[in-house]
Amino acid sequence: MTSTQPRPAAYEPPADKSDSSVDYQQVLDDLSSASVHRNFDPYIDIAWDSPELAIVPDDPRWILSYDVDPIGKHPWYQSLPQDKQIAIGMWRQANVAKVGLQFESILIRGLMQYAFALDNGDKRFRYTTHESKEECNHTLMFQELVNRIGMRTPGARKSLRRISPLVPLFSTIFPTVFFFGVLGGEEPIDHVQKDFLRTSDDLHPAMAAVMQLHVAEEARHISFAHNHLRQTVPEKNALTRLVLSIAMPITMRVLCSAIMVPPKEFREEFDVPREVMREIFWSSPQSKKLLRNVFGDVRMLADQCGLMNPVSAQVWRILGISGRPSRYRSEPTYQAD
Repeated sequence: MTSTQPRPAAYEPPADKSDSSVDYQQVLDDLSSASVHRNFDPYIDIAWDSPELAIVPDDPRWILSYDVDPIGKHPWYQSLPQDKQIAIGMWRQANVAKVGLQFESILIRGLMQYAFALDNGDKRFRYTTHESKEECNHTLMFQELVNRIGMRTPGARKSLRRISPLVPLFSTIFPTVFFFGVLGGEEPIDHVQKDFLRTSDDLHPAMAAVMQLHVAEEARHISFAHNHLRQTVPEKNALTRLVLSIAMPITMRVLCSAIMVPPKEFREEFDVPREVMREIFWSSPQSKKLLRNVFGDVRMLADQCGLMNPVSAQVWRILGISGRPSRYRSEPTYQAD
């Protein structure tokens, strides 16, 4: 039913705002519009009960990619019998999905906290609420996949699960660090999923459907975080920017490991030697390269925000995540090497 009531006047940025602020307002309008007209529902857009998406034992499509997944790349994994590779692959993908939904849950709470403090007419309220709704759908999608795989996976390490109620508070106390954290969680998942979709033709269809839907909507969410930080960080004073320039790589490195490194239950379940775990995360040349590649887009953002300086560059290097910044968002890693 079409409403006949007059619409409220659109919010306009104050006249003394710079052109960059006006552009940012337009970005918020565009992202909100895209959320309305180009959104997905995991229970409508994924045919969970179709025969093609059925999850059955001994399906070799669950074997981890030897080219993309850090575990799949390791000789220890490649030397295992096929049935054990399949079991590890199913556990790994289920646990990554569980970590994803736990991170999305933290993000939703943080965005709602952030939106709660915004003034009337602030366009960020509408977009962050749209994003929260989409992230709720992602948690449903990830949990559905976990349930159907049927593995007992805890998701993130216990330490992160314990502090998760406190993390959303950063969105209003230290909002810039909160949005660093948003990217610290979203960029690694997005990077690896895109590499899977670019290079793996034999992904299980259920896994491929989840990744495709997630990547499509995460593009908006990552775009908002990038645009928000480009708009707000340069406005801060020099001392604050220096502190943020150091906090940024630390946040990225900590959250990358929280997202990508399996909890101790993985090692115990599959008798993974400790030295193998150390090589996979992150001492081998291959794993070090993956760790650097994950943050090419964030290094580009640090440059754009004025957060790459001699001090912070050393922090990026010490943490093993330095390197050439991406030339554009989502530049494939085979070009970025």
